[in-house]
Amino acid sequence: MSGQVLRDGAIVDPSASRKLPSPEGKPTVTVLDYGSGNVRSAVRALERAGAEVILSSKPEDVLNADGLVVPGVGAFETVMRELKAVDGIRLIGRRVAGGRPVLGICVGLQVLFEAGVEHGAEAEGMGEWPGKVELLPADVVPHMGWNTVKVPEGSKLFAGVENERFYFVHSYGVQEWNFDVIQPRMAAPLVTWSEHGAPFIAAVENGPLSATQFHPEKSGDAGARLLHNWVEALRRPAAGGHADNTHHAEGSTAADTPSGSNPANGGTPAPESGTA
Repeated sequence: MSGQVLRDGAIVDPSASRKLPSPEGKPTVTVLDYGSGNVRSAVRALERAGAEVILSSKPEDVLNADGLVVPGVGAFETVMRELKAVDGIRLIGRRVAGGRPVLGICVGLQVLFEAGVEHGAEAEGMGEWPGKVELLPADVVPHMGWNTVKVPEGSKLFAGVENERFYFVHSYGVQEWNFDVIQPRMAAPLVTWSEHGAPFIAAVENGPLSATQFHPEKSGDAGARLLHNWVEALRRPAAGGHADNTHHAEGSTAADTPSGSNPANGGTPAPESGTA
């Protein structure tokens, strides 16, 4: 599906070497197409959040978009293998190094850490952040459903939805955070926590690199607002022409949500084809 335009009024010429600007002046977002499930709902949620969106793995689309979204459903090792197959690891790294915004979702968050352990086997991650993805020590897994989050002060991603619930589908998570800021001028990443059996990382905001363990595209109004916050940040250029998301530390919508799926209404989105 590389280079496929997902709405009328294409903003990308698939044969071009550079992304064309949005004819409506909207931020452009590429959803990385590497074989992950649940991409259609993410695309539609981002469109509703105000972005012009394509689904692609072409380097020019990945590198030239205002924002890149890395979805993920399934096993850590499988997602890493599929990302490598489309050169996704290198392309994501280039964006982060250049201060270009990236948003990971579910396993798209997990692979940004150093390693993942599933069924006794450890697989190498991207290593943008220190930490290991491990099985949640809960009586019931997967962790499936709505849960609260503990948002740190100063979060821009969660602005306006700090006290809302979000929709999770996963069995594994990062349960410890140890990040040493070596240079005093660097601000530490902002880490949001949730709990299922034990505390685990629900989201990280680290300059241009952000990620959520939950699925914002399935989290009703709260998820739609969070995606809107991320898309709106793409509109604000900083010195040098990039979005206002400088990398804080070294280390490298509501679409497809059934009517009434907001936790206040007791709804539950359809389960994913796999859990992380």
